[in-house]
Amino acid sequence: MATKTDLAAQTNESENPSLIVVEGEAEVSPTVSASSDVKLNFVNHSNDINNSDVVIFSRNVSTDFDEIAIAWTVIRNCGQGWSHPFVYPMTSQLGCSDAWGNHSPSLTACPGQRFAMTLDASGAQLKLQGAANAPAEIELLNALPQGAVNAGVYKDGRLFALQSGIVPQQKAVFEFKPTIWIGVVSQVVEGQVMNSAILSDINTEISLLGIASADIVMTGGGAGPTAQPFQFTLANIVMA
Repeated sequence: MATKTDLAAQTNESENPSLIVVEGEAEVSPTVSASSDVKLNFVNHSNDINNSDVVIFSRNVSTDFDEIAIAWTVIRNCGQGWSHPFVYPMTSQLGCSDAWGNHSPSLTACPGQRFAMTLDASGAQLKLQGAANAPAEIELLNALPQGAVNAGVYKDGRLFALQSGIVPQQKAVFEFKPTIWIGVVSQVVEGQVMNSAILSDINTEISLLGIASADIVMTGGGAGPTAQPFQFTLANIVMA
C-alpha cells in the first residue's frame, strides 16, 4: 500500500493530472487549521536556460466570486541547483481600502468569520462582526452609507487575494482550498492580478493538507528537441 509520502510526491492521474495530493484529501474539508505554518523550499533542478520566473498563488473558490488570481509569491533569479525557502502561513489577514486612497489596519481573519466596514465619528472602521454564512468562508460586508471598498487577504505580509469595487450592502467572500498553484511565467509582478492567458498555462496544483514542510522541486525545461515541460513535485515531506 502506498504511503502518504509516496502519494504526495506523485502526480495524480485523475481529471487534473497536475494535482499533487496527499492520501485522503478528497474526504477532508477544505478548511485548514490555523495552528501552524507550512515551511516550503523551492529547489531548481531544471534544465532552464532562460532564468525563468516562478509564480505561486491561490484561487478563491467561492461561488459568489468571478475569479481573479493574484501573484502572491514570485521567485526570480533562482539558478540551477539553487533553492528559495518560503513560508505558507495558515493564518490570514484582511485589509480594506476605499475610493479616497485610505487603507485600514489589517485584522487576523480565519475561515468562518465575517467582517464589516462601518462608519463611526472618526471615519470608516474595519471590524469583526460575527460568523460567516459558511464555516470555510471569510466575508467582508460593506456597511458604509456610501462609497465602494476593496478587500484584500494577505499571507506573510503579501497580497494573496483581492476583491474590488464592493458597493454598500454588498459583501466580498473568500474561500481557499489547502493548495497552492505554481508555474513558470514571464512579466508577472508580485502582488498584481494575473491575466487569463497566464493562468491558462499554469496547471500544477500542490496540496498542503497535513504537511509541515516539504521541498518543491522543479524539473524539465531546456532547449531544442530534448526540451521537456516544466514539472513540480514534492520531496522531503514532513507530515504535520
